[in-house]
Amino acid sequence: MTSVTASWPVRRLTVLYDAQCPLCTHLRHWLGRQRQLVPLDLVPVGSAEARRRFPELDPASTYAEITAVGDLGQVYLGASAWIVCLWALAEYRSKAHWLTTPAGAPFARGTVLAAARYRSATAPRCGPGQACTVPPGGPRRP
Repeated sequence: MTSVTASWPVRRLTVLYDAQCPLCTHLRHWLGRQRQLVPLDLVPVGSAEARRRFPELDPASTYAEITAVGDLGQVYLGASAWIVCLWALAEYRSKAHWLTTPAGAPFARGTVLAAARYRSATAPRCGPGQACTVPPGGPRRP
């Protein structure tokens, strides 16, 4: 895998998402409905397809943080992954550019942190080879 600072153009992205997480699944469907300037392959984390495509990625870390992988092996995590997903979409490319500026970066990071908190509170707990369990006390609503 190469660094996110690689200078090669991204022609296709694979977005790894948690198929057990309602928020992740919602965003997966939302991404799939958008007009894409760069094609997005939406693959469940920990799936046979994800392991086949990216054997070098640690499934546990990809469960913990949104991960996008470029066609030349560029790996994007967290806020960078969300920004590159928006960059791939026709209607959101300019917003993605803004999110990389000093004014937009705190918003991007805050959005990813808020999504992680929501996900932590509502998503079933599961990981590679584990059965999913609901958070103690059941799913909580924000």
